[in-house]
Amino acid sequence: MQLAQRLNRVVEPQTIRMAKLSRELKAQGKNIIDLSLGEPDFRTPEHICEAATRAMNEGYTKYTPVAGFLELQEAICTKLKRDNNLSYAPNEIIVSTGAKQSLANVILCLIDAGDEVIIPTPYWVTYSALVKLAEGTVKYIRCGIESDFKLTPERLEEQINAKTKLFIFSSPCNPSGSVYSKEELAGLAEVFKRHPQVAILSDEIYEFINYKGHHESIAQFPELRDRVIVVNGMSKGFAMTGWRLGYIAAPRELAQACEKFQGQFTSGANSITQRASITALLGDLEPTRKMTKAFHERRDYVIGALANMPGVKVNMPDGAFYAFPNISSFFGKSNGDHKITNDEDLCMYLLNVANVTTVSGSAFGDGDYIRISFATSMTMLTEAMERMATALAELK
Repeated sequence: MQLAQRLNRVVEPQTIRMAKLSRELKAQGKNIIDLSLGEPDFRTPEHICEAATRAMNEGYTKYTPVAGFLELQEAICTKLKRDNNLSYAPNEIIVSTGAKQSLANVILCLIDAGDEVIIPTPYWVTYSALVKLAEGTVKYIRCGIESDFKLTPERLEEQINAKTKLFIFSSPCNPSGSVYSKEELAGLAEVFKRHPQVAILSDEIYEFINYKGHHESIAQFPELRDRVIVVNGMSKGFAMTGWRLGYIAAPRELAQACEKFQGQFTSGANSITQRASITALLGDLEPTRKMTKAFHERRDYVIGALANMPGVKVNMPDGAFYAFPNISSFFGKSNGDHKITNDEDLCMYLLNVANVTTVSGSAFGDGDYIRISFATSMTMLTEAMERMATALAELK
């Protein structure tokens, strides 16, 4: 059987590969602490689960409209106005089976062969894979720890050209946890105003996991309103990863295109998840606030522990639930048969010696770093940090 050539343009995400490896080792009886996946360890709030049960009992078990139930589209519009002061109509909202499908819809509806897409690094692994599937060209702009992993207007201006069609970024950022302020977004917006051919895809899935205050969206600038696509979803802020629901808020023309495209792939998202999501968006947000408070406490502990490990350089993330430390000082070191030449070697060393799974920074566009998820209990994090400190100290 001859497989399609497009498969050569993508690889299995490192996040999924490491999580799979963790499960395999656990099945063998090994005491693995998994810090690879970005999945809240909290249960979905009870009032959301009750809404799902109620939906089943009321007969919401049939096919759904491709773009989503109108009531959910309206709830998303209400949320965007309430939380972000963004005005959208229901026909500018498309509901999908997870934010990953939302991203795929947008990129595959916008990008043709040869189109250029700017992605600041570090970035979430799937952005570049989707651009490559669309036969676009990715232009990476490296943003290191010295700039808090954020892109400046000057560097953005240097990289945009006539072939640039799309810019993709996240705030709060996966994997760095960096959060753009309104002033920083305004600086980028001024650059985009001078380049009207560039669409902006703003991944805001970690919006509620923000440790510095109010979330700011680049869609708030009126001059960019018809060029910004906001991607969000239920997985992170509501601990609904397995429910699989994401959405976009986009200009009507692109929303129609995504609806057409999605209609040939999955059609409408899960009916029960949609009904539960209406309750999540319009109901009590106190469970989300409590979850974010717990993540905040974990962040402070993990960043403090990493900062105390000789050879590790780390910033203070303002959102999401990841640390993204620079570990390049360990390159060239070894411990017995374990030799560290790059970030992937270090991740495997930590897995084999410390029994802790992490993800290589090269998966996110920068091999000087690794990603550590602190979306697990403080007990597990404490043990993981102690194991990591011991293992790293043995590298000479």
